[in-house]
Amino acid sequence: MTKHGKKYRQASAKVEGDKVYEPRQALELVRQTSYTSFDGTVEVHIRLGVDPKHAEQQVRDTVMLPHGLGKKVRVLVFAEGDAARQAEASGADIVGGDDVIQRVKDGWLEFDATVATPEMMGKIGKSGLGRILGTRGLMPNPKAGTVVPASDLGRVIQELKAGRVEFRQDKTGNLHVPIGKASFEADKLYDNMATLMEAIRKSRPPSAKGSLVRRVTVTATMGPGVRVDPNAAQAM
Repeated sequence: MTKHGKKYRQASAKVEGDKVYEPRQALELVRQTSYTSFDGTVEVHIRLGVDPKHAEQQVRDTVMLPHGLGKKVRVLVFAEGDAARQAEASGADIVGGDDVIQRVKDGWLEFDATVATPEMMGKIGKSGLGRILGTRGLMPNPKAGTVVPASDLGRVIQELKAGRVEFRQDKTGNLHVPIGKASFEADKLYDNMATLMEAIRKSRPPSAKGSLVRRVTVTATMGPGVRVDPNAAQAM
């Protein structure tokens, strides 16, 4: 059994373990129980009522959080020629083709999001980079809106830097999505969470049965989880 430290136990004592909270109460508790010396990230963890084994029951999309994530997002763009110049002009942090692919293969991973032009996807696939980026949720993907023509690079780069977040269920049918920092005002966290819940509702697979959202927990980095009333969360 994992032994928690004194700070965690003190924070956890403020949360009633068997209680489900209204969203605003839960988010305020998360702020109060974030005890790290750095500004922790607040995440929403959701148990979905889908069967992850079936491709037609996948829940995946992107959402623009109205108050962003509260951090600088480093964007890497796989592009060459005019597309590369456009990406640089749009504020991408790292831009390149074969040179950047090799750099990532060698172990460099100092970025938070990736974008690619369609022409670069063949090179990325042949290089085996998918094995490195895929396991970290960083692989450019058309469904996530991160494989785009040169004309759309500026828009996508700006959206990613402003707080666009991708959500995608894992192999067990759960979502894990950041919605901001513990230093955010509770109202901002609420707005971000409400926007996320609406996006999840719109992403409901037609073949899903019953309630899509079965369980909701919010937590800050290293802090205790706070359970949220799933019905109230869906009504945000």
